[in-house]
Amino acid sequence: MKQNQDLIEYFYEEIEKKGYKARIIDAKHIPDLKHDIQQQQVHMFPEFYEKYKKYFNFKPEVDFGNIESLIVIAVPVPQYEVTFQYKSNLISLMLPPTYLYGQKIIDELEESLKNIFNSKRYNVNYAYLPVKTLAVRSGLARYGRNNISYVSGMGSFYRLVPFYSDVPIEEDIWIERKMMENCENCNACVNKCPTGAIPTDRFLLRVDKCLTYHNEQPGEVPFPAWIDPSWHNCLVGCLHCQKICPVNKEVRDWKEFAINFNEEETQMILNEKIFDDLPIMLKEKIEQHDLGYLYEVIPRNLSVFLDQG
Repeated sequence: MKQNQDLIEYFYEEIEKKGYKARIIDAKHIPDLKHDIQQQQVHMFPEFYEKYKKYFNFKPEVDFGNIESLIVIAVPVPQYEVTFQYKSNLISLMLPPTYLYGQKIIDELEESLKNIFNSKRYNVNYAYLPVKTLAVRSGLARYGRNNISYVSGMGSFYRLVPFYSDVPIEEDIWIERKMMENCENCNACVNKCPTGAIPTDRFLLRVDKCLTYHNEQPGEVPFPAWIDPSWHNCLVGCLHCQKICPVNKEVRDWKEFAINFNEEETQMILNEKIFDDLPIMLKEKIEQHDLGYLYEVIPRNLSVFLDQG
């Protein structure tokens, strides 16, 4: 067992060298994760649950033997800036952390973990899990009042990546789900949210009122009439509650440039709702910057900002 403990300590050292943070917990908590989700399901917006049920109704599947442990890793990521040239103006829009380059992060992490564990004949597989709940239960993250999770030193600007492993562990942790102390006397996110999606009478977000939920719908689905166009603040997603949060004061201005679309490309995007019907060079440009999977919502969402102008 000492050899395993040395391996786990080596894992943590390698993860920290990258500027990441992680936790490994016993796989015996898989039923506990399912129980947590079942408790929350009664308050979930049905359409939201249906969309993400593969993470909620998860079935542990791996290409090795028994699952002995669950690994969750937090990778710091910025918000990304996407610009559009339109009628000689430059429209700059943001994408919150976690929207871009997710598969690249997963692939790089999986390769790193295999380098760490395979030499000791242990295995890892990417896991479809309620990763935010896993991170909080493991002590890696804490819940904010806005239902977003926060990691020390990263705020909410990070991506969580879970893995199954057959690495046995001795030390285990499983903590209660609760709101972080910073939120107890703070209502900044509640007051900033224009739609009233962050309640004060319960913890779970009112997803049916959340801007993020509505601007992630298929492009042919119109925005509800009650949403004021001026509330939109991102190309996809929303940053109202994250930007106002005091816990994010060190990271809220962290952004990186992702991509610019010239006047002709912008017009093509506005005119063409189907990604596969775009010119090949524009499709390649969009896919290169990991926007392909978001394309079905981009023309509609972009139009909102142009109409405001």
